[in-house]
Amino acid sequence: MVKDEFDWIKSITPQHFFQKELVAGIGDDAALFSVSEHMDQVVCVDTMVEDVHFTRNTLSPYQVGFKALAVNVSDIAAMGGIPQFYLVSIAISPDWNEKELQEIYEGMAELAKTFHIDLIGGDTVSTKGPLVLTVTVIGKVEKGRHLFRSNAKPGDSVFLTGTTGESAAGLNLLLEKTRHSVFTDNEKQWVQQHQMPAPHIQQGRILAKSGFRVSLNDVSDGIASELNEIAESSGVTIHIQSGMLPVSPTFAELQENNRLTHQLYGGEDYVLVGTASKEDFVKLAAAFQQHSLPLYEIGKVGEADKTAVYLHKKDEEPELLEKKGFNHFRER
Repeated sequence: MVKDEFDWIKSITPQHFFQKELVAGIGDDAALFSVSEHMDQVVCVDTMVEDVHFTRNTLSPYQVGFKALAVNVSDIAAMGGIPQFYLVSIAISPDWNEKELQEIYEGMAELAKTFHIDLIGGDTVSTKGPLVLTVTVIGKVEKGRHLFRSNAKPGDSVFLTGTTGESAAGLNLLLEKTRHSVFTDNEKQWVQQHQMPAPHIQQGRILAKSGFRVSLNDVSDGIASELNEIAESSGVTIHIQSGMLPVSPTFAELQENNRLTHQLYGGEDYVLVGTASKEDFVKLAAAFQQHSLPLYEIGKVGEADKTAVYLHKKDEEPELLEKKGFNHFRER
């Protein structure tokens, strides 16, 4: 029986490749392969399974579709890419009617309209089990603008393109009260962040077009997990400061320990986390400001002789952050 999602992925990662056009395979948020003199193709795929990633009490059919496409578009953002096309494979169980299925596709179409992404194919099958929705997104990025997890170096600044934790808090509310409940204004924002996340395509494009050496991940499994992936790929230690983690106004009401748990381990925020040299970070922050977008510095990259991620709190010993965000085979 598979016990760990990430160990399983490592075990099936090929040790050699046949196609010379391949730029990057397994190991980042999306795969890259060369298609022209100036552009690389970006491809990613994600699956949402009923009662694993959502229930009828947490997401409406429309929101299931919207989110299924959004999580893939977020992977394109983490590569600095431009999403262009998507394909949908759906396994339909008997308890989903045609109206609900149409709403799933309407949710995808709404987000696709925002980013001008075309639906170009897929597959439809029946299943006795829960509904399974798999989306593949294809995009492009300028050749050489590779925002790989392996790009981090000692001395880099660590950054976030948005706040984290709200999605996890929203999920907790939905599991406790269901989506049909009445929520406070703050709670509505947390629930919205979980149900209909906004992929940071514009932010990824600014980072890619800068031409700077940037490592990048989207925050799907939590900051702790994503930074551990960057640390492992780059062979570095990463240090973040609890006092530097951005907190949205709606989130300030939570107790610090509860808030930190959501921020570090909650996941499904779909903002971007990464590193850049301190000099380049200053320039990137200015570029983000020109577009009225935030870019938060949350720590630095340390030595390159070991791999780890540490959280520093005022007057406390550094805390080792384990790679313990959402893991499919540990959540059973």
